[in-house]
Amino acid sequence: MPTYTAPTRDMQFLLHDVLNVTAADIPGYEELEADFTSAVLEEAGKLASEVLAPLNVSGDREGCRLENGVVRTPKGFKDAYEQMKAGGWMGLDCDPEFGGQGMPYLLATAVGEMFVSANMAFNMYQGLTHGAYSAIHAHGSDQQKTTYLPKMVEGSWTGTMNLTEPHCGTDLGLMRTKAAPQDDGSYTISGQKIFISAGEHDLADNIIHLVLAKAPGGGEGTKGISLFIVPKYLVNEDGSLGQRNGVTVGNIEEKMGIHGNATCVMNYDDATGYLLGELHNGMRAMFTMMNEARIGVGLQGYAQAAVAYENAVNYARDRLQGRAVTGAESPDGPADPIIVHPDIRRSLMDQKSFVEGARAFTLWSANLIDRAHRNNDAEAEGLISLMTPVVKGFQTDKGFEMAVQAQQVYGGHGYIEEHGMSQFARDARITQIYEGANGIQALDLVGRKLSQDGGRHVMAFFEIVKGFIKQNEGSEALKVDFLDPLKAASKDLQSAGLYFMQQGMKNPNNALAGSTDFMHMMGHVCLGLMWARMARAAQAALDAGTGDEVFYRTKMATGRYYMARHLPATAMHLARITSGADTVMALAADEF
Repeated sequence: MPTYTAPTRDMQFLLHDVLNVTAADIPGYEELEADFTSAVLEEAGKLASEVLAPLNVSGDREGCRLENGVVRTPKGFKDAYEQMKAGGWMGLDCDPEFGGQGMPYLLATAVGEMFVSANMAFNMYQGLTHGAYSAIHAHGSDQQKTTYLPKMVEGSWTGTMNLTEPHCGTDLGLMRTKAAPQDDGSYTISGQKIFISAGEHDLADNIIHLVLAKAPGGGEGTKGISLFIVPKYLVNEDGSLGQRNGVTVGNIEEKMGIHGNATCVMNYDDATGYLLGELHNGMRAMFTMMNEARIGVGLQGYAQAAVAYENAVNYARDRLQGRAVTGAESPDGPADPIIVHPDIRRSLMDQKSFVEGARAFTLWSANLIDRAHRNNDAEAEGLISLMTPVVKGFQTDKGFEMAVQAQQVYGGHGYIEEHGMSQFARDARITQIYEGANGIQALDLVGRKLSQDGGRHVMAFFEIVKGFIKQNEGSEALKVDFLDPLKAASKDLQSAGLYFMQQGMKNPNNALAGSTDFMHMMGHVCLGLMWARMARAAQAALDAGTGDEVFYRTKMATGRYYMARHLPATAMHLARITSGADTVMALAADEF
């Protein structure tokens, strides 16, 4: 049976040594003293390891059941959900006006990693609710906020997002779901949505669906789409639940993973809906939810890799097989543990260096979100907009790869369900697909985000990297192992961007054929920057004579591994990009 231990020490290092949160000029960060964040993280870690993790395997095996129109979640989920509610975890970073605790998004992100690693399928019920909360909070009327948000913050009601239809996923302009205006200002919603995570379940009293639909007069394409609040149960004026709305679950999808979460086909038959935001401008409101969800999915990618890595390390220390090539390390035993073998070490270092780098990148991104929202910082808003497809696409591609590597450490036992490694790989796989498949993330990055606001934000990122290198170039501990590789990788990234500018105008395929390579190249540079920042913090602690020397020396060694073994991949990606589109587009469609 897999185990889970929350990485609270590493999170504290990132919050206080690397991000130096209490010194940041962001409202609310002054409260994030080390003792306070430690208490929050320890309590969340306890809930994750003692309550959520034990339900992960059983939830995967039992799955959800559809009985007479009601979805039954796996045994133990309801009790765990009640414990989450009682602890106030669902409203950790929500507006105090609606019952939230008002903590920074950064802290909620760290806590969220623990819950995802412990039980990703379970955490999706509250994760989707948070996204729906954010959309209503940003775009709803005062009445809508008062009606829905307090119950969603406390967890009595949950939320969903409804975009995809059987015939359209990414191309939402093909949407068929209709919204017909009524005399009382409401709309009737009719259509079918698929792949709706947490679309129906028995954990909460009501489910607040956010549904994209086309209302009359909106025209063709996405410009005609509006967003509607469609509750499972209508809400009376006094806040009590009224009659059942015209929304039902048609089926639960049988999936490769995340079996503990109900992925539903939802049927809307003249259901009552209420316009959220502006008419015919629903994509703007929905993107509030989608962008948050994409950051969350990027977190899911590395969080599954993190728990898989933890178990792979434990197995590698215990599993006896063969002898170390340099001589027996356990001469009194029948064999050495497999962790002595260089190829196992390589695999574990791949996993460790990715997970810790991705954790730093995600928390840095959460810090940008706080700066954008709490300081009304347009530059931070632009930078996180640029980073969102990288967080989502790169971290889920690599997260799945690392979960598979962790499974590989187990050999044949990794393929056997009782060891749990299969579930981590299966659950991680969806992260590359939902909330915009990773190919779409790459196209968004290259086709939209690089040129956004005249390219100001990508240039700002290059300046961040350049400024860090210049600021620390006098450090002997950093220069060769961290700064020089980062500088080389950053130059590769800039060269790729220049190629797109020069060749993309002549032939757009030259840019788009290299979009996934560029996304991965940028992901490596981002993690390289994070490792350089972590190395600076770790070296400063060592120079100061820290009492936790092993932790900081381990951090330095792990960073050197990433810079030496992974960051050079930028050169490979650059070579692919500059080869252009000719080889990619060489075959006609009927020649495949």
